[in-house]
Amino acid sequence: MTPRPDNRLADVPMTPIRCRRCASRVLVRKSSWAQTSVQWDADASQGCAERRQADQFASRGRLEPFLTCAALGETISDAARLGELTVVDDARR
Repeated sequence: MTPRPDNRLADVPMTPIRCRRCASRVLVRKSSWAQTSVQWDADASQGCAERRQADQFASRGRLEPFLTCAALGETISDAARLGELTVVDDARR
């Protein structure tokens, strides 16, 4: 059985977004107002103060995963509200 290709990114690709706090650049795709996909690269991971802090805690034995950067989340939400970032559910209506 051949796996079906995932064509979601062909319709609405990931969009580069820079965090307004640290200027780290990530790739973002909002499938809906409640669902956001974020791809971090090494530079963005190193540039994000919240992510570095979470990594420091992890290196001390604390195993909680890094789930989100509050500043980046606000930047993404603002970009979506301003129309700078497509929200796929809204685009298909």
